[in-house]
Parts: sequence; structure tokens; C-alpha cells
Amino acid sequence: MKVAVIGAGYAGMVAANRVAKKIKGAEITVINPRPDFVERVRLHQQIAATKQVATPLREILPGRVRTLVTTVDTIGDGVVRLAGGESAGFDFAFLAVGSTVRPLPGTLAVGEWESAERARTVLAAMPADGVVTVIGGGPTGIETASEIAAARPDLDVRLVGTAVAETFTGRARQRILDGLERLGVAIVNDGVAAAEPGSVRLRSGQEERSDLTLWAIVSGVPDLAARSGLAVDDSGRVIVDDFLRSVTDPRIFAVGDCAAVPGSRFACQCSVPQGGHAADNLARIVAGKSPARFSMRFVGRGVSLGRKDAVVQLTRRDDTLRDGYLAAKVAVAAKEAATRGASFGARTGFGGSW
Repeated sequence: MKVAVIGAGYAGMVAANRVAKKIKGAEITVINPRPDFVERVRLHQQIAATKQVATPLREILPGRVRTLVTTVDTIGDGVVRLAGGESAGFDFAFLAVGSTVRPLPGTLAVGEWESAERARTVLAAMPADGVVTVIGGGPTGIETASEIAAARPDLDVRLVGTAVAETFTGRARQRILDGLERLGVAIVNDGVAAAEPGSVRLRSGQEERSDLTLWAIVSGVPDLAARSGLAVDDSGRVIVDDFLRSVTDPRIFAVGDCAAVPGSRFACQCSVPQGGHAADNLARIVAGKSPARFSMRFVGRGVSLGRKDAVVQLTRRDDTLRDGYLAAKVAVAAKEAATRGASFGARTGFGGSW
């Protein structure tokens, strides 16, 4: 049996490693545009040079798993058509191409490996009193601004967003804002209209100095599924059944950010359990059993504020927020455990949730 895994992020790696363990004799091919597994949720640490976040695929995949470092044109009819006209056949496939960023011209994207590497080089060469602008008030923007401010207190760090930390509420949100202030991060409640070398122009019309401008906003998903003829929702995510299979082609499982799984959001705590569950369902199908329905379960939402502070707001199973939250050392430990757990799942095939 031939199994193709398209994408080597959290969901794809969990699926590949789990299939390798559960289905003996499966011929598994992992297709990815780069030869590494990148811990995407740690790219802000890569930029700030507080951690290396890329590991060669050959180090975390079994030797019998084949890897192809290339891009995919289309998928369908049991064939993955690759860039350059080559192809790879499959009996079953996992579509796990994640989400994308579309940075404003003149900025460097936090969520892309190559762009994050360029940002790391620029930041490392930046003299004291340099100015860094981070665009995006969500968790990625908060973590990026915090990580840089904690690692480089000699720099001026600015976080630009119309609603900073809006995915948190009440005392937890205020605790995040207070943490940013303690780190010296200036919050600008505005948007960015344009970015040029050395400056940014805010939507309000004000122009500000910026020696490094980082884009920390996720914009959508790749159009691979749509251009392949698979049914997608308005945002381009693959429409799946209760078992994480494409409603267009049940041989294709869609997992992670690129899948329209009810109740899920862009997060590794969604991608890891989806990748594991889809792999389990394939094992059930191969064994002649019925696949199991997938149900997403949440525990909390976390954000790091450098290496020594964090906030984790507790949630109900359906991701609605509770009043309670963790902060400081306890939250740092919980957030780090969740991040390490996602990486462990990708490296081993264990697909739990935190």
C-alpha cells in the first residue's frame, strides 16, 4: 500500500510516523518543500536566536520512509503531481500543507522559515537603539515582540495591532498587556499601511522609524486543494467528513490548518491530534474496521512573554474561555510542556492534545 504525506509540519509528521508504526509494509512518501521539520510555533525564538527550530527529516522519520524535497502542483485520482512534471502514486494520502502568510511588501514574515532566517540575520547585526516593529496583535505577534524585547533589551520594540491579545479576555488579557509593558514593548493600536526600508507608515498616516519590520499575521491556506478540485470552504480549507477524509475523495485525509475541521483553529494543539487520529483511521480501514469520528477538545490558550513569563487562559472543551488563567513560572512550564508535546508528537507519531 502506498501512502503519500504532503507537508512535513506537525500534522504531517505525526501522520507519517504513526502510519509507519501502525501499518506494516506501508510504502510511505513524505513530500515537503524543504528537507527539515520546522517547529513553526517557535519561529519567534529562531528570529531572536534563543533556539534552533529546524531538524532534518531524516533524523525523525524511520529509514524506510522516503522523502521528496519538492512542491506539489495537484493531487487527485491517486496521483500527486510534482513540480517539474514528475508524479507519485498513492492508495491513500494525507494533505497537511498548513497555513500561509502573505506579508506586506517591505516586511519579513515570522511564520515562514526562510523569512524568519533573514530576520534573524538582520536582528543579530542590529546595533543598540535599533527599532523593531512587529505587525499583528495575535499570539504570534505578542510572542515575537516579547521574545525580541527579552533577548535584546537594548532595542526599541513596537507591537502594532488594532486589537492586541483579543483572543484572551478579562484578567488574562490584562496580564498579557502588563507583561508586554514590563518588557518595554510599546503597543500601537493601529494598522500598517506601508513598509519601506527604515520606516513604516501607519494607517493613521503617521510615519515611524523601523529598522526591522516583521509580519506576524496568518493570512489563509495554500490553494493546492482548490486547484486540485477538492471541495473547500470559503477560506480554501478542505471540507472533510467526520473521519477527516475529503468529501470529494475519501482516499485523501486532510489535517491541520488546511482542513476545515469543525471547532478547530490554526494551532498545533489542533494539528497534532488530527494527524494522529487520521493515521489511526487509516489503520482501522486497512484492518477492515470502521473509522472513528474525530472530536476536537481544548484545554487552554497560551502565549509566551519571553523565556521567563507566559499566560495560559483556561478554556472549556469547545474552546470558549474560562475566567481562570495561569501566569509566570507555572504558565511558562505549561506553555513549554504543550510546545514540547507537539514536537514530541511530530517526532514520534504520538497524537495527543494538551
